[in-house]
Amino acid sequence: MTRLRYDGGGDWYANPSSLDNLLEQIRLRTGIPVADRPAEVGAADPDLADHPYLYATGHGNMSFTALEVERLRAYLYGGGFLHVDDNYGLDESFRREIARLFPDTPLAEVPLEHSIYRIFYEMPDGLPKIHEHDGNPAQGFGIFLDGRLAVYYSFESDLGDGWEDEGVHGDAPEVRESALRMGVNLFLYALSATPAR
Repeated sequence: MTRLRYDGGGDWYANPSSLDNLLEQIRLRTGIPVADRPAEVGAADPDLADHPYLYATGHGNMSFTALEVERLRAYLYGGGFLHVDDNYGLDESFRREIARLFPDTPLAEVPLEHSIYRIFYEMPDGLPKIHEHDGNPAQGFGIFLDGRLAVYYSFESDLGDGWEDEGVHGDAPEVRESALRMGVNLFLYALSATPAR
């Protein structure tokens, strides 16, 4: 699991304890030997393809250079997985940038029947609502490439808040649990949908 660095002024490093906690729960719940800490990578880094699961979050502006757009597109067509978690404030810039990557493939709501909602934990209602900002429902959007969900966008959910250390946001235990369950599903889906390298 790798945190994606990006330019534009947004805080790509937001929710600093979130991925550490999620990795620990993946290890405990699935027995999969994962790293203790997430890696970090930029979209133009030469080792981008070595990271099967990219995670991006933040509150502000996200922007990619032309080279980063080209490399990210190749990474995703090559079997990589990108999860973008809107931490409230990322939506406009993410939608702009993903349209640069895939101008002919718009974001589409991921159907509740998709395996990402049941690969390990049953999530019959789909993406859980973790942090309330404006009362809108959580929605999971995606980009499908050749039938494979390559980009998952958790919108109006704030999954990363639910993965953070318990006292950071004061979320109820059942809310944090739903965030962790969705995180485990995302990770396992990314592994199952990524071709062996």
